[in-house]
Amino acid sequence: MDSKCLPEEFLSMLACIGLGELGKALATTRPCTSVRLNRRKGFTVAESGFTGCEIVPWCKEGFYLDERPRFTFDPHLHQGCYYVQEASSMFHSHIIGHLASGRSGLRLLDACAAPGGKTTAAIDALPEGSLVVANEYVPSRAAILRENIIKWAYPGVIVTRGDTAAFRHMKESFDIVMADVPCSGEGMMRKDEEAVVQWTPGLVRDCAERQWEIVSNLWEALKPGGELVYSTCTFNRSENEEIITRMIEEFGAESVEIPLGEGWGIAPGINTDAFCYRFMPHLVRGEGLFAAVFRKPGEPRRDKSKPRPAKQSKKQVTPLISQAASWLTPEAVDDFEIYAEEDRINAFPKAHMDLLKKLKRETDVIHEGILIGNVKGRDLIPSQSLALSPCLSDSFPKVSLDHAEAIAYLSGETVSLPDGTPRGFALLTYGNRPLGFVKNIGNRSNNLYPAQWRIKSKIN
Repeated sequence: MDSKCLPEEFLSMLACIGLGELGKALATTRPCTSVRLNRRKGFTVAESGFTGCEIVPWCKEGFYLDERPRFTFDPHLHQGCYYVQEASSMFHSHIIGHLASGRSGLRLLDACAAPGGKTTAAIDALPEGSLVVANEYVPSRAAILRENIIKWAYPGVIVTRGDTAAFRHMKESFDIVMADVPCSGEGMMRKDEEAVVQWTPGLVRDCAERQWEIVSNLWEALKPGGELVYSTCTFNRSENEEIITRMIEEFGAESVEIPLGEGWGIAPGINTDAFCYRFMPHLVRGEGLFAAVFRKPGEPRRDKSKPRPAKQSKKQVTPLISQAASWLTPEAVDDFEIYAEEDRINAFPKAHMDLLKKLKRETDVIHEGILIGNVKGRDLIPSQSLALSPCLSDSFPKVSLDHAEAIAYLSGETVSLPDGTPRGFALLTYGNRPLGFVKNIGNRSNNLYPAQWRIKSKIN
C-alpha cells in the first residue's frame, strides 16, 4: 500500500494530532504475524515448529513469527494450543494480569468479544476459579466466538449473544468489564483494505456515538470498586480520549495506571491527564490499539448469594447424568453442577451458578461451562467441548493420529481405526493431546467432529 491509498482527511487528522509519522508507517510498512500459546495446555514453542519466535514484550505467552505458516493445516490450532492474535491486542493479558493480582474468584465480562482473542488472553491472566462471560452482538461472529472459546477449553466460561443493553439489568455483577468496542478500524488499515475503503469522518462520528452507548450500558454491570477496560483499534481522539474524558466527567470514573516495561514503545494519550496506552506501528511491533482502564467509585460489596443446583428440565434424561458424570474427573464432579437442559447435558462451576441463572433471564446464552454431550434417543453423544476439556476423564479408548490422519479427521473424513479398537466412542489424539471423538461401529467409524468447524480447503 502507498500513501495515496489512504484518505486525505484521515492523513490530515493524524497530522493535526501530531501523528504524521504514523501515516507514513501505515503506508510503507507491513504487518507482522504473532501467536499466543495456551498456558493451561502447556503448549511450548519447541512443540510448535514455528520459526523466529521472538517474545512479545507485554505477553510472555506471545511470540512474533518470522513467517506466516498455513495455520489451517496445523492440528494444534484446532486443539486450542495457541491463538493467532495480533501482538498489540495481547496487551489485554498484561492489563488483566495486573488487575487480578492478589484477587480470587473474579467475574469478568468481555462485552464485545468476537472472535475471542482478547477473551482468551483474559482467561489466561485470571486466577483459577474465575468466571468469564463473553458476549457478541452479531450472530455469525458469536458462533465463531463460541468455537474459539470451546477450543481454548477453560471451563468457567459463558458465551452470550446480544446487545450490551441487556447488561444494564445485570447491575453490579462483574469485578472487571472489558469493552473492546466497535470502531472505525484505523489501526487495521495496514492489514485490511476494507478499513481504508470504509473510512469517513461520518463513520468516526457514528462509532463514537455507539461507543458511548456501550460503555453507558456496561457501567451499570460493573461492581463498585471494579475496573472497566476500554479499548479500540483506532487512532483518532473522538473514539479514544474524548470518550474516556466523558467517562471521567459523567461517571466519576477513576483512571487506573498500568505498569509498563522499559522500551515497550507504548505512547501515552493525547491532550489528557488520564492514563492511556497507544500502540502505533511506527513505535511498536504491532497494529493500532488504544486502551485505558477505569475504576468505578465505591467500595466492593461481597456477594452473599449462594449457588443453587440447576433444575433438570427433562426427567427422562436424568439416568444419563450419571453417565455424563463418569466422563469427568472426580475433581470436576465435585466442583461442577451437572444438569440436563433440552437435549444437552452440561457441567458448570457450582460457585457461579447464581450468575448463570441471571444471564439466562436477561441474555441469550449459547454456551456454558462444558457441554458434556447431546442426547439422541436413549444415547448420550460426547461433545467436542468435552473432548478438549481438561476435565475429561480416562473413560474413552484413545487412538493416536499422525498429521495426515489428523487433517483428514478435521476435514470430516472417515478415519481408519486400528484393529482391536473397542466399539463405541473413541477419543482421537494428536501429539498426545485430544483432537475429537469418533464412534466405532465395527466396520467403520463415524466422524463426530462438528460439521461447521471442519476444514473446507485442501492442503495441496
